Amino acid sequence: MTAVIPALTMPSSQQLPVLGHGTWYLGERSNTRSEEIAALRLGLDLGMTMIDTAEMYGDGAAEELVGEAIAGRRDRVFLVDKVLPDNASARGTIQACQRSLRRLRTDHIDLYLLHWRGGYPLAETIEGFSRLIDSGEIGQWGVSNFDADDLDELLRTDGGKSCAANQILYNLTRRGPEFDLLPACRLANIPVIAYSPIEQGRLLDNPEITAVASRHDVTPAQVALAWVLRREGVAAIPRSGNPGHVAENAACLDVHLDDEDLARLDAAYPPPTAARPLEML
Repeated sequence: MTAVIPALTMPSSQQLPVLGHGTWYLGERSNTRSEEIAALRLGLDLGMTMIDTAEMYGDGAAEELVGEAIAGRRDRVFLVDKVLPDNASARGTIQACQRSLRRLRTDHIDLYLLHWRGGYPLAETIEGFSRLIDSGEIGQWGVSNFDADDLDELLRTDGGKSCAANQILYNLTRRGPEFDLLPACRLANIPVIAYSPIEQGRLLDNPEITAVASRHDVTPAQVALAWVLRREGVAAIPRSGNPGHVAENAACLDVHLDDEDLARLDAAYPPPTAARPLEML
């Protein structure tokens, strides 16, 4: 039975689950396909109804995997997809979205993001997004990998205040957004979706994280996720093609870090004291 995952309220008043499932690198190997589909479906059963993908991932292979995994369950999924900057002209955005819809085997995407800042004027991309909303092919649009300056320009662009989310790299080792970008998103009521919240597994062997995990009798991955999700206005999309890891990720919502834990993690990974360029993977 699907669990109830807490949600963030988007500018449209629609609810964004705080914990979802990333798909970067999924769908690229035939020998792991059935396990990856099982992992995505288990995530849905555990309430992780947000699934994030992109046309870039495996040149559409991840979208095809997601389409297979959600067949018969589309009404339970909050589907996030992304358009490449090279495709993000007004017309190109529409065409890219329609290609993604075919691979996903669905008639709509709930949240469609510009993957990162490219050469097309933001007004052109917003025009494409607006047409897709009018046609019902997307529900809302947002951005990804937008730093504070990019966000400021977006909000000053005609139609830019309709931005529903900003997906960025944010975890214990990538705390730069705390200085200016997270406050800017919060001021604009734009939820943040943190990708690679476990730093692609590189956080799991850190002794301080391991010590906090031992104190709570949980795993390092659960501590890393709980740390990200403790911040108001932030969701996370850990990626896993392993059903066991998906179950572990879902259980992070039961982990509550106290002041001692947070102080220990701050000492190991200090918060920023000045603005830093937004990092990307």
